[in-house]
Amino acid sequence: MPECARATEETPAERPPPMPERVARRRRYVMCRPEHFDVTYAINPWMNTGKPVDTPLAVAQWERLRTVLRESGHHVTLIDPVPGLPDMVYAANGALVIDGKVLGARFRHAERAAEGDAYLRWFRRQGFLAAESRNINEGEGDFLLTGTYVLGAHGFRSETGSLQEVQEYFGRPVIGLELVDPDYYHLDTALAVLDHDEVMYYPEAFSPGSREVLRRLFPGAIEADAADAQVFGLNAVSDGHRVFLPEAAAGLAARLRTRGFEPVGVDLSELLKGGGSVKCCTLEVRTER
Repeated sequence: MPECARATEETPAERPPPMPERVARRRRYVMCRPEHFDVTYAINPWMNTGKPVDTPLAVAQWERLRTVLRESGHHVTLIDPVPGLPDMVYAANGALVIDGKVLGARFRHAERAAEGDAYLRWFRRQGFLAAESRNINEGEGDFLLTGTYVLGAHGFRSETGSLQEVQEYFGRPVIGLELVDPDYYHLDTALAVLDHDEVMYYPEAFSPGSREVLRRLFPGAIEADAADAQVFGLNAVSDGHRVFLPEAAAGLAARLRTRGFEPVGVDLSELLKGGGSVKCCTLEVRTER
């Protein structure tokens, strides 16, 4: 072999690692059309009752999200919106569904209390085994399922007692995480599950001990910066191949591509006025172990 050929030949250590093969898995989501969406009270830092809300625009943006999910092969079932419950669009907060069992939500703020009952009744009408939480528990807002664990957050909304309750009800290990930045008041605003035990998260949203837990459990995780976190880039859903996230999270989208994911940007800027985005609008229904 000529010297020049030997000099430029890559050694195995120099070659980039192979891109993982990503496989999309069909998901089932419950969504609620934002027909009554408005900001009439303020229970998180994103809500400003003095800032006008364009409800028709919120509906149009939401419809686009539903269309994108359905065109990607996912099943979307609708729950009827209830007048007087403007935050019911944030379906992820309504319950936690794992292995075909439903644990209903119990909200911290009185303004949202009736949503828990509305979602619980709906699931029971659909034939699900559904129980009401004894503790303050804001559903998938604070509980996210990885391949191995249930990640459960406390600090602003769900109580610490809900972590044990979720573990006992579903029989899955729950990892408790403390949120410390009020801008990221729910777990799904600060962390997203990408595939099995792959996640992305914003470290500064968590207490020092919880950051260390995340680094130990997910050493290869994508750590978002403040710019992407502030546009709710982590309020995302993934089917294992496509990651549906706010289109403004350009940095996260670029990093997801390097991991073999296909980012799908969606504009939900009007719904961000209530403190929610893609994940908040989608409650995943998991019926199989």
